[in-house]
Amino acid sequence: MAQITLQGVDKVYSGGVKAVDGLDLEIRDGEFMVLVGPSGCGKSTALRMIAGLEDISDGTVSIGDRVVNDLAPKDRDIAMVFQNYALYPHMTVEQNLAFGLKLRGTPKSEIKERVANAAAMLGLEPFLQRRPAHLSGGQRQRVAMGRAIVREPQAFLMDEPLSNLDAKLRVSMRASLNQLHERLGITTVYVTHDQIEAMTLGDRVCVLREGRLQQVDTPQRLFDHPVNLFVAGFIGSPAMNFVTAELVRGDGDGAYAAFAGIRLPVPDGLFAGRPGLDRHLGRKVVLGVRPSDFEDAAHAKPDWAPFHVTAGVTEKLGSEINVIFAVDAPPVEHKDTADLAQEAGEGGEDAAIPLNEDKAMWTARVNARSAVAPGRPIELAVDTDRLHFFDPETGLAIGGPADSPAV
Repeated sequence: MAQITLQGVDKVYSGGVKAVDGLDLEIRDGEFMVLVGPSGCGKSTALRMIAGLEDISDGTVSIGDRVVNDLAPKDRDIAMVFQNYALYPHMTVEQNLAFGLKLRGTPKSEIKERVANAAAMLGLEPFLQRRPAHLSGGQRQRVAMGRAIVREPQAFLMDEPLSNLDAKLRVSMRASLNQLHERLGITTVYVTHDQIEAMTLGDRVCVLREGRLQQVDTPQRLFDHPVNLFVAGFIGSPAMNFVTAELVRGDGDGAYAAFAGIRLPVPDGLFAGRPGLDRHLGRKVVLGVRPSDFEDAAHAKPDWAPFHVTAGVTEKLGSEINVIFAVDAPPVEHKDTADLAQEAGEGGEDAAIPLNEDKAMWTARVNARSAVAPGRPIELAVDTDRLHFFDPETGLAIGGPADSPAV
């Protein structure tokens, strides 16, 4: 196992296109680090530079105590797992697993032992004599992982290895990956565009955007303490709701966030826990509310703040209901939110039909027992202890934890 360190790493392509910009990242020995972000954010490029498949324009990459900038991929003692499996079609599963070890001149007895161990670990023993064409997608991906495991490398590098699998299989493969990492404890760098994958797999998650590190932290801290509008909107499903509000100190009844005829109380504890938030009293802020911090008032805690809306669309998911509704305020205009909207629409102007062009569309996640119905009014309740506030100019979180590891 080994620590992987990137210091001031740049990747500039011909024409001056900068895919990775000054990336500083320390991946701890034995850690499962996930790189996540929208398409084109530089995550796969960063992984390929660690692997040696892309030249580094500037900065240093270290694996263990060695700077590996000029080392060939085969000399870096890493193993990669790709999206497309990259198996040899004319070889059996057993031969695919053993091939890399044979090239390295590993003794036959050791090859046999390592292949047997990896096959047992991955449940591949019944398929050792089959060729890839006779395997399912999940079985092929397990062979690809087995080929990496038999190498016993210092680190695994995985580039969207589950993206070709169907949704149900991805869930089971995520569980398998978690178990494998707990068993092997090998430093793993994993690239995905799927933030659910990132949140469920990573010890820590690195959020990239336009080649730059936005925030690196544990999944829960990313969710609870995003450093800017982009991270807040990218992490979490459904995405965080945003609106421009005025932070006001009332006459004897505490502070509140006012927007669209709604006044959400801001508890004193939020001011105490978020230094600098009080300096925004009397000013405009971007208010963020996660869908999971709503509830149907009939099922909510009594101290949650009331929030009256008319349901537009309801998504009944069995265990919960997503309520989509309009807030009588314009969508937040900021580069961070514009980039998020572009990513949600996959970059195309015609990718989606807006439900309401002039109003912010919000989502609340409520109890499955709620009687909510499309077109009907509903009283929601909000956990105001979990409100988020962002500077409308910079997009940075207001009063976030001072120790949040971000740039």
